[in-house]
Amino acid sequence: MDSLRWQIAHDEPRTWTVSELTAYIRDLFEIDFRLQDVELEGEVSNFTQARSGHLYFTLKDANAQLKCVMWRSAAERLRYLPQDGDAVQVHGRISVYEAGGVYQLYADRLQLAGRGDLALAFERLKQKLADEGLFAPERKRPIPPFPRKIGIVTSADAAALRDILNVLARRWPLAQVLIAPTLVQGTEAPSQIARALQWLDGRSDVDTILIARGGGSLEDLWAFNDERVARAIFAAQHPIICGVGHEVDFTIADFVADLRAPTPSAAAELAVPDKAEVAAQVAALQTRLRASMVDRLTISRRQVQAQTRQLFLLSPRRRLDSHRQRLDMLTDRLAQAMQRRLVQAQARLAVAQAQLQAVGPLATLARGYAIVRAADGRIVRSAHQVQPDEAIEVQVIDGRFSAQVTQT
Repeated sequence: MDSLRWQIAHDEPRTWTVSELTAYIRDLFEIDFRLQDVELEGEVSNFTQARSGHLYFTLKDANAQLKCVMWRSAAERLRYLPQDGDAVQVHGRISVYEAGGVYQLYADRLQLAGRGDLALAFERLKQKLADEGLFAPERKRPIPPFPRKIGIVTSADAAALRDILNVLARRWPLAQVLIAPTLVQGTEAPSQIARALQWLDGRSDVDTILIARGGGSLEDLWAFNDERVARAIFAAQHPIICGVGHEVDFTIADFVADLRAPTPSAAAELAVPDKAEVAAQVAALQTRLRASMVDRLTISRRQVQAQTRQLFLLSPRRRLDSHRQRLDMLTDRLAQAMQRRLVQAQARLAVAQAQLQAVGPLATLARGYAIVRAADGRIVRSAHQVQPDEAIEVQVIDGRFSAQVTQT
């Protein structure tokens, strides 16, 4: 390709291949910085989304059309998919698709056309803070059910403040109110709102903080779309309820706050319980407690009566009498058993004695036999165990006597 460019630069005639010429044209597109950062507005047609997630569409106006492609990595960041006929603003770069021999727009951003700068800024800031995790549901803190003191960030002379105070006084007059007055509209409002919120958040006696403002246009509510306010809400330690505008109004502060209320009055209602409902719940609990206590007393009384009857039936005196009688019976049985065992043992002993006498050495001696022992006490069982002139001892039935061997 470098040699081709050199030859073109020196006007040397040659025959190009289609691939070479297309690649050269692509290079011309890509070295033109104006074509690498373009923003177009037109109407979408022939919109398709491939299985890969890539988007393909044509951007056209009354006189021309341009093929466009948006890769999946960029398409995943879109909050909506355009449809045929939508007027859109598209940002991207121009290059050549060599296989098709056409130039096209490689889009990286897309939004509906006709939206104001504020709306665009709103979406960009919203996307930025969402990516940073400021809207994450898992970081939302629960609202205390019975707050003792409520901090309010709003304008001191606004109708929204009066509505909030009326709701708080009607629903939960036990809660104290601490107001941090601030501007809620204009260029100075965001910094004042952030400072007021930080002042309330620095107090240890505040349980819940309300940020409130009445309805208005996008421009009127813009202070609550400021990044400083959003980050102050995110950094707060106390739970925050945001009630800005009317039901259809959404601000960045709504997304960051722990709880979003459609109106300032609704924010006050979400911040405190209703005393009438709490009183009804307490009355219901008292009734349930009283009924439960009556039931428990009835059950306990029945248990005591049953245990008293059971204690009478299991009286220790009755058991003692029964055990005494059984002890006497067992003592008699034991004495009888011991007597039988003794008689049986005596009989076995007599038999054993008779058997022992029958096979004992004395019985043998009584029949005329004798036991011969050598001088060292050994019993002589053979003639070879003694020598002539050796002294021996002879035991007979009624005693012993000494003898001498004369011949073997």
